[in-house]
Amino acid sequence: MIKIELDNSMHKHDDFMTPHYAWDWIRPYIPEDKKIWEAFYGDGKSGQYLASLGLDVVHKDVDFFENDFGEVIVSNPPFSKKKEVYTRLREIDKPFIMISPSSVINTQYIRKLFSDADNPLQIAIPPRRINFTKLVDGKVPEGWGNRCNFDCFFYCYKIGLPRDITWLSLDTLAD
Repeated sequence: MIKIELDNSMHKHDDFMTPHYAWDWIRPYIPEDKKIWEAFYGDGKSGQYLASLGLDVVHKDVDFFENDFGEVIVSNPPFSKKKEVYTRLREIDKPFIMISPSSVINTQYIRKLFSDADNPLQIAIPPRRINFTKLVDGKVPEGWGNRCNFDCFFYCYKIGLPRDITWLSLDTLAD
């Protein structure tokens, strides 16, 4: 029998920044008349980019679990905390668009949190894989190359997509 010891001092690295093209894909579905909270700060560029698209954005380097801004949350949360994030989102019950791995839809916690919601959880599927930019100590590691080995969806709640599953198109890019 082989014994494996896990190093519990290791922590998950969640500093993966969203490329602008991912926000361009979902932009047609972000409400223009609402204040948007980009709830997870990262390197700060995501909120700046969403604002450059003409959206009214709150983007502060604060704890998501202790704050509540805007009318709609649009963000890429830390994937290692996705269960806690979606639990908090359900508690505050405001519209959101969140980027998360496609496998999240198969989890029991998502089923329990949203199966009885008055508004169903909807999914927008990107036209291709989102290749996040990894940051280590505020810099992209040499040789990173913006690659990702899993697919993500946009999980939407109270956004009113035309269908429960929406395939996004490269044709929906913002001007």
